[in-house]
Amino acid sequence: MRVALMVTCLGDVFFPQVGWATVRLLEKLGVEVDFPQRQTCCGQPHFNSGHWEDARVLAQHTLRVFAEADYVVIPSGSCAAMVKLEYPELFRDRPRLHAQALAVARKTWELAAFLIEVLHCEDVGACLPGKAVYHMACHLRPLGAGEYPLRLLRRVRGLQLLALERHDECCGFGGSFSVRFPEISAAMVRDKCRCIEESGADYVISTDAGCLMNIGGYLRRHHSRVRTLHLAEVLVADGAHT
Repeated sequence: MRVALMVTCLGDVFFPQVGWATVRLLEKLGVEVDFPQRQTCCGQPHFNSGHWEDARVLAQHTLRVFAEADYVVIPSGSCAAMVKLEYPELFRDRPRLHAQALAVARKTWELAAFLIEVLHCEDVGACLPGKAVYHMACHLRPLGAGEYPLRLLRRVRGLQLLALERHDECCGFGGSFSVRFPEISAAMVRDKCRCIEESGADYVISTDAGCLMNIGGYLRRHHSRVRTLHLAEVLVADGAHT
């Protein structure tokens, strides 16, 4: 099996270790990974801000870059949702591009969904001693994949999953939302991190770089001992290195 990795903008700039962990994980499971170097932003920031024509330019480029891939795997629910759900809508009135968008959408998978729905694998042999809570990134909900990370995390040896109050509530990032409404965003991440701190966890695990950046930034500024991890980093942990 061969997949093309869409690493995402935030992953490329702020979380390169997540891209490496995703490649290591997939290769460990017998998947050949390709990295199309012409990939750029998927266009979600433009789409969310109402600049749909700009979003269409980036979307058309993305469709060309990944047209020949057997599968497209994305370690981010928000970017996966953009490709799977919004690309077809962007080109609803353009039949040729709409067909291309549907073709790419059908073969695009968020990482956890790919592991469970395509590879049918929940135990990847990971080991990470410690206590953790899971924060559900918002875009996993429309993808129907919100509980998939929990199924994978329950198979990680040594990891004690704790209950997180309001685990499925938004952390306040929301892409451009956090820029346009900083006061609301700050209040939301404060509430989220209070729940994380009160859980007694060593780690907070999520599947989206935006969530990890927002939550991790707040925790660091307030000198928290809680460490943020992407799901991919956990699934390649061997008990000694994360």
